[in-house]
Amino acid sequence: MKQINRRSVILGTGAVSLLAACGNPVGGQGADVLDARVDTARDFLRNTYPSLNELFQNARGILYIPVVTEAGLFVGGAYGRGALRIDDMTVDYYSATRASFGLQAGAQQYAHALFFMTEQALQDFRMSEGWAASADLRYATPSQGGSMGAETTTQFAPVIAVVFGQSGMLAGASLAGVRYARIIP
Repeated sequence: MKQINRRSVILGTGAVSLLAACGNPVGGQGADVLDARVDTARDFLRNTYPSLNELFQNARGILYIPVVTEAGLFVGGAYGRGALRIDDMTVDYYSATRASFGLQAGAQQYAHALFFMTEQALQDFRMSEGWAASADLRYATPSQGGSMGAETTTQFAPVIAVVFGQSGMLAGASLAGVRYARIIP
């Protein structure tokens, strides 16, 4: 019987990931499914956190990532897909990918939205090859909406990140180091 080591597990996981990325999107219903998930995330965010209404009204565009799955045991990663909406219409689809290393153990799922508050921030995001987020939001108690309100000081930031809908057991949901890339769902 062959002994399984760490290198073979990593190589096997990498090979499976590469094969999964080779799907042909032509004729698929990926965009419809993703748009439906984005609608659900948008509605949840609006209805659950009415204090964010000013952000919704003033944002030049909003990127919704309705489900991000994150897991780690010292080495971790996260992945999710979503849509960029301008005037509540989908204009592009994006993936969010993150790799991390450190003292971590567990898995979780969460959603997040990036509110682009200036035309320049939105344009920089759309024109980049791969945009890396530097916002770092952590919610110890995601079920309490009181900590989610938009403060006056954050309303003047070019990009505001909101993490919501956490479930699972992993300390914190951070958007630091997340790379966003345009995709075809």
